[in-house]
Amino acid sequence: MSARGPAKAFLLAAGLGTRLKPLTDATPKCLVPIGGAPVLHWWLVVCARLGVREVLLNTHHLADQVRAFVAARSGGPEVTLFHEPELLGSAGTLAANKDFVRGERDFWVFYADTLIGADLAPLMALRRARGADLALGLFHSPEPSSGGVVELAADGRVLSFEEKPARPRSDLVAAGAYAAGPALLDALPDGPGDLSRDAYPKLMGNACGLVLDPVIDLGTPARYAQAQKEFSRFGFRD
Repeated sequence: MSARGPAKAFLLAAGLGTRLKPLTDATPKCLVPIGGAPVLHWWLVVCARLGVREVLLNTHHLADQVRAFVAARSGGPEVTLFHEPELLGSAGTLAANKDFVRGERDFWVFYADTLIGADLAPLMALRRARGADLALGLFHSPEPSSGGVVELAADGRVLSFEEKPARPRSDLVAAGAYAAGPALLDALPDGPGDLSRDAYPKLMGNACGLVLDPVIDLGTPARYAQAQKEFSRFGFRD
């Protein structure tokens, strides 16, 4: 394990990107361009900065394009592709690949449809300092009911987590970056499932959160356009 943090990360990128249509009709959502490069490129830059050496990337929609992108790139981290002929859901992907992080002290879980400019190292440091099962990266969302809403205590403890509630208890939403330990593997369902629905709630008794900025969920055309306009403030450099 790198002294800076975990050596391994799951990067979840297999979704259909239906909310981004028609952009995703011919392009997988992890390859939509932003700042002159695919979103996936920037996530791999983030992983490299964090000291991640191995990334497991799941594929489904237009998988050949993702495979070609990975084959053409150079430099770290090493990327292992896991193709899902039928989508397994985020929890199903981890459940099918437990051996990827077996024996690791901790690991990252990233969602490729979010753009995060904040340094993520403090998120893992928080998890380790607290001995938490899970540390959630959070952001203040203008549309909290569209994501996983978190109530956060003043000391950073997560008080509640609710996926896409009709009446959000706060505007803090999961940002698509999680610092996880082995307890997450134990919380996974045996088959397909969703992390936010089927796994994360089981860990909320020992979870903490950290507010990140800047963060933009790229899931809709409007937010994707906003990310394009504000890309410079995310501080990405190759």
